[in-house]
Amino acid sequence: MISNRRENIKTLTTDVLGTGLLGALPLIQSCQNKSTSVETNQTKTPNKMFFDISLAQWSLHKSFFGDSLSKGFGPFVKGLREDPDSLLRGELDPINFPIIAKQEYGLNAVEYVNTFYFSKSKDMDFWKGMKDRCDGEGVKSVLIMCDALGDMGETDESKRKEAVTNHHPWVDIAKFMGCHAIRVNAAGSGSAEDVKDAAVQGLGLLTEYGKSNGIKIIVENHGGHSSNGAWLADVMTQVNDPFCGTLPDFGNFCITRNEDHSCKEEYDRYLGMSELMPFAKGISAKAHEFDAEGNETKTDFMRMMKIAKDAGYSGYVDIEYEGNTLSEPDGIRATIALLKKVGEALS
Repeated sequence: MISNRRENIKTLTTDVLGTGLLGALPLIQSCQNKSTSVETNQTKTPNKMFFDISLAQWSLHKSFFGDSLSKGFGPFVKGLREDPDSLLRGELDPINFPIIAKQEYGLNAVEYVNTFYFSKSKDMDFWKGMKDRCDGEGVKSVLIMCDALGDMGETDESKRKEAVTNHHPWVDIAKFMGCHAIRVNAAGSGSAEDVKDAAVQGLGLLTEYGKSNGIKIIVENHGGHSSNGAWLADVMTQVNDPFCGTLPDFGNFCITRNEDHSCKEEYDRYLGMSELMPFAKGISAKAHEFDAEGNETKTDFMRMMKIAKDAGYSGYVDIEYEGNTLSEPDGIRATIALLKKVGEALS
């Protein structure tokens, strides 16, 4: 998920869990006289942000998976089918994700990725333990991002129906954990119109199951046709159900890639954000690199969050750091700091 999780796992390198880059720094102020001294020492109450922050588990994929992603998506999926727990080669254990989010980053909301728990799709004892961890830390489970289960835009009807069925256990888990949604993929092979028709049908079927359990089905701009904002917005319009929506991602607007995985055709991310926000049930704040002022170098976070605010959004914005310069912990903290700066400025 560099702009597309499938492309990301082809190019991943391992990283080592580092220490925080953006810890709290003491505020040093010079005083010219008694009057200014009193004024500058006043504590300013920050504005309450119009959104809440959650941690997307993919931000720590290197720390959970280690080197198991380095050989590409094919071997990784094979491993998921044969022995998924063998892929968890990192220094962190996914079962501790809620604890890590709260104790390391001060966040009280998390968004899971199913591939970290692929062997646990029917193990409710495991999920009871996970829920106990969340309750113990006061952490809310927001949603589950689902991959490697099949695509809603699969043009082969039998495979599409199989993909829908494959998602049912994760809807059940989401309900048990108190999530509001699962995130699915609207990918598929074929023309834009053929895949769109298939996605409308697939999402329609899965949404019916989700609705019966009180769980929303949301789609991320996640490569291929789905990274075209107008295309995905039209899919949402055709499904036309309040239990089906989008998860706009700041960075996933690459439609096609070159052989070296660089982006060949990219959709305008700000236009795409504007097109997807009317259907948004969540937002993914994708971050890669930061400049000296703490701003993301590829995406104008202020502009993106202004689009979200103007659309009337007030839900969760997840931290999804995928950079290589900073460690995962440092990148997460940098993204939190940037979102808070932007959020307070806009609120």
